[in-house]
Amino acid sequence: MAAKSIIVMGVCASGKSSIAARLADVIKAKFIDGDDLHPKANIIKMAKGEALNDADRAPWLERIRDAAFSIEQKNETAVIVCSALKQSYRQQIREGNNHVVFLYLEGSYQLILQRIQARNGHFMKADMLDSQFAILEDPSNEPGVITVNIDNSIEAIVQQAVNALTELASS
Repeated sequence: MAAKSIIVMGVCASGKSSIAARLADVIKAKFIDGDDLHPKANIIKMAKGEALNDADRAPWLERIRDAAFSIEQKNETAVIVCSALKQSYRQQIREGNNHVVFLYLEGSYQLILQRIQARNGHFMKADMLDSQFAILEDPSNEPGVITVNIDNSIEAIVQQAVNALTELASS
């Protein structure tokens, strides 16, 4: 596979962690949940229902980039969860990494709002969804981005991702 790090991205409640974990299992890759790489201050802020700003995200994106770098240096493959909502965030993750692909989980505001309202115990609150959509810069036209619509089962989404990754590797 050409991609060494597959960054599963999208707004909160788009299914990033569930899809990334299943994808990692299917392609026999490491799974890294980007939520685990947030600095303590970010977790506390999000738990209070406060949206992160670019300054808050900077050390987190550096950790994501470094994880991708480590994977590439060890010639491993990983599926990493990271919202990567802005083009500048994706560019920061790409810096120094030659084999990064972004898997964009695209979904409507209404679908994602329903998913948030059904969640229990997650630090992302429904009222933070507006800020996520406000800063989302659609990556669909960027090189190295695969877009998959999330209005489907996890298995169907993962299969679409595997097919697209296979096609990307053969091109």
